Amino acid sequence: MALGKDYAFQDCSLARALEVVGERWTLLIIRDALYGVRRFSDFQARLDIPKAVLSARLQTLLEAGVLAKEGHEYALTSMGRELWPVVHTLGRWGERHLDSETCRIFLHAACGERLDIDGSCPSCGTPVPPEDVELRAGPGAVREDPVSRYLESPHRLLEPIRVS
Repeated sequence: MALGKDYAFQDCSLARALEVVGERWTLLIIRDALYGVRRFSDFQARLDIPKAVLSARLQTLLEAGVLAKEGHEYALTSMGRELWPVVHTLGRWGERHLDSETCRIFLHAACGERLDIDGSCPSCGTPVPPEDVELRAGPGAVREDPVSRYLESPHRLLEPIRVS
């Protein structure tokens, strides 16, 4: 018997959120959109995801209002940008508990401090919005696709990248 795709009998906001972001690949698409990936071909190259799956996940995110389409590009809406602390915290959790090597380092662009696990600046003591975060490659960043190579250079989150 196939598993259902929704959480109809769950009465909590986490279950409703999982209906939008809980499928395989979806959080990785959101992560890459935060990194500045905007084009279908760049998502596909970076994630090595089947085109049909990528199309379906992008459509779900568009319908939910997490992404907006601007010509041939996808951009996070304000709703999508609110997922930044979730993506950041989950990634840092993976580093700490799953013996993962740091792939990306996130700094507060204003002062250069590395963000805490919750996305706050330890110097300023405040949460840092994604547009004020500088992304740098860490020692665990090893992918060789053109998008990943571009991401080896420091840049701010949400700053569009164009490699294809």
